[in-house]
Amino acid sequence: MKIVKLNPTSNGTRHQIKLQNFLLSKTNKLIKVSSKGFKRHNGRSSTTGRITVRHKGSGCKKTYREIAFSNDNFFSLVITICYDPLRSSFVALCFDLDRKFFFSTLSTNFVYPGTILICNENQTELKLGFRTRLKNIPAGSIINSLSLGLKHKTKYARSAGTSCQIIQKTKKFCCIRLPSGSLFNVSVDAFATIGILSNFQHNKIVIGKAGKNRIAGIRPSVRGIAMNPVDHPHGGRTNGGQPSVTPWGIPTKGKSTVRKKI
Repeated sequence: MKIVKLNPTSNGTRHQIKLQNFLLSKTNKLIKVSSKGFKRHNGRSSTTGRITVRHKGSGCKKTYREIAFSNDNFFSLVITICYDPLRSSFVALCFDLDRKFFFSTLSTNFVYPGTILICNENQTELKLGFRTRLKNIPAGSIINSLSLGLKHKTKYARSAGTSCQIIQKTKKFCCIRLPSGSLFNVSVDAFATIGILSNFQHNKIVIGKAGKNRIAGIRPSVRGIAMNPVDHPHGGRTNGGQPSVTPWGIPTKGKSTVRKKI
């Protein structure tokens, strides 16, 4: 994949930088994509219809693709690399050669159609895209799709271009550096995938025009100081030196988001 800057043939393309996805699959009709119990709310309550999440609404319909975030063993072949409108990273459509069924996983960078992927808790041969326990992965390795235990689903490093690194290993715990830079200990029985997640140039994309955000279901964000006093604490240009707050008076800067353990 490579990013290209479009020629300024219009105001919408003047600053636009997009990803050339000609290497992705043009069709995803190998399996029927469906998910039971998945409803589109578009930022509104399913019962009252009131806005529950601001700046969301409209946009094109998107098909939800179920991703295998579990640690079940598989010996599979990558069929295609697909685009997922609900995720920043690409999705690999795989076929399990043992159990004879299709499933989708998050695609690792430099994993192409025709690659063999293995998930096994006792896997000793390590290649890009292989998934196994942390006790089998040497210190210093780059990993993604990290879980917190043997029976836990994937929790960390799931967005495009992100990865973790194994800093130190003991008999029971591994010290992991998260994409945020923080360090924490996790059990050596936790699962992880070797490599960096795909679409690592996702942060270099420039949308170029507001219409692409509207197609994605993102509505405009209005500054509080541009509102009236009845609509926002900053409204009427009377926020005179007070800390920035949300429309409901909750501070937006300098408030700790991590609960400290005593």
